[in-house]
Amino acid sequence: MNLFMEFLLLLPIIIYAYIEAFVKLFIPVKRKSVSGELVLITGAGHGIGRATAYEFANRQSRLVLWDINKHGVEETAAECRRLGATAHEFVVDCSKREEIYSAAEKTAKAFLPAMMNNNHGHIVTVASAAGHLAASFMVTYSSSKFAAVGFHKALTQELSALGKDGIKTSCLCPVFVNTGFVKNPSIRLMKVLEPEKVANKLLEGILTNQKMIFVPSFLKIHLILEKILPEHAVAAVYKLQNIQFDAVVGYRNKVISD
Repeated sequence: MNLFMEFLLLLPIIIYAYIEAFVKLFIPVKRKSVSGELVLITGAGHGIGRATAYEFANRQSRLVLWDINKHGVEETAAECRRLGATAHEFVVDCSKREEIYSAAEKTAKAFLPAMMNNNHGHIVTVASAAGHLAASFMVTYSSSKFAAVGFHKALTQELSALGKDGIKTSCLCPVFVNTGFVKNPSIRLMKVLEPEKVANKLLEGILTNQKMIFVPSFLKIHLILEKILPEHAVAAVYKLQNIQFDAVVGYRNKVISD
């Protein structure tokens, strides 16, 4: 089939996709159940990971909790059990492959190979708004989050190419969250988020199979503006936001935004 014919066949698909997206705006999204599902949460000893564990515990999921902080992950597991969920905690440094494999041996190997065999599961990548919108004085952090967003998109595409439509993917992209990683953050047009609110939005996104979960949701508008506005206008929008913070944990020197 020549390129012209393939393009003609593509047009009705594009038109149908737009119509489908428009219709979905007026139809309530069906939420799936995660009761009894095995859920692995990394970084569960604090912040968004801990709040997410509590959200799943309230929905009676079976939890496997990982964190490098023994005391933190044990506290999270105890609270999850108090909420009525089954919870197993492990001290795992996710930067060390051998620790990941060792912990996986103890949890039924609930990773991608098992998901692919069963064509069932949901993979969540925790990124950031900084994975879409560059932030001054956060080059390392922003670069890592751009990589996380890219990983999510590539994984999503690969699963689709393999026909594994039963494995869903989501990418969480919040603005500044009050976890202590960034010291004294502020942004003119948005509030600094609490972990509990982010976890709540994450669960909503998982239950409705959202691919990209922005918190707050109007971040999508900013992304559209960045694509259609001239370069100088985009720079003016960034300046209007007046993003400020005192320091980022892990940086040697104190840094302050313009």
